[in-house]
Amino acid sequence: MDLIIPTLSQGLLWSILALGVYLTFRVLDIADLTVEGSFPLGAAAASACLVKGSDPFTAILVAAVAGMLAGIITGLLTTKLKIPALLAGILTMIALYSVNLHVMGKANLSLLQIDTVFTKFSFISDDRQLVTLIVGAAATLFLCLLCYWFFGTEIGAAIRATGFNPNMIRANGVNTDVTIVLGLLISNAFVAICGALVAQSNGFADVGMGVGTIVIGLASVIIGEVLFGTKCFWRCLVSVVLGSVVYRIVIALVLELGMPPNDLKLFTAILVAIALGLPLLQAKYKAKQWKEAAK
Repeated sequence: MDLIIPTLSQGLLWSILALGVYLTFRVLDIADLTVEGSFPLGAAAASACLVKGSDPFTAILVAAVAGMLAGIITGLLTTKLKIPALLAGILTMIALYSVNLHVMGKANLSLLQIDTVFTKFSFISDDRQLVTLIVGAAATLFLCLLCYWFFGTEIGAAIRATGFNPNMIRANGVNTDVTIVLGLLISNAFVAICGALVAQSNGFADVGMGVGTIVIGLASVIIGEVLFGTKCFWRCLVSVVLGSVVYRIVIALVLELGMPPNDLKLFTAILVAIALGLPLLQAKYKAKQWKEAAK
């Protein structure tokens, strides 16, 4: 029990990041590395607001707006300057490192003895991890429902169509530059919200906390798709959330088995590579079975 609740709570909090990565990686079909800058940006913006005495919910809203601005910058670099999306994300990520230092004023901000969104709900239980689990579950559910509703609207469907077939949607009179910027805006808002919540959960914000976040997000997305399927959009969202939880469980298990924490990034990279290769291996296995059956 001492391991289950913290693992589930972290899985749910980080699933918000995974949702943001899913929106660019699968919906828009863009590999967006802005994530590694917008995650600590959200943490920095929220922490700076909290240190100055702002309400925790206001701090999360400020973090979301900061993430939106980061997404807009990447979108404009991609659509207006025609810089490849991958390179545009890298440029924004690098620029955000300096921005985050300016926002926090230093490399690390402590949130100890400061009211956070989790202390606001401390009346639920004296167990901090249980409160984190409940708040994480509520935030994830709210954002999943919001995402499902928005992408069912006309403009949301246009964003999804942009990633699926940009030529077709342009032929229907939709400005794909606008839909790409909107998609990146929403994605990085989710990532920044995750950064704000994780910083409040951990009790600090650090300028280097975004390193490797894109791999964590991809791991959650791929694991969720492989294990839970992608038959419809709602199922995709649920799969991403469950994938994040499964990823955290796997990490907790390998740490319990004695893996050095320094090897976690390597383990995650190998895990993502295996998960990405599974569909191809499955297709080859099925093709081999069909050939043998044909004989």
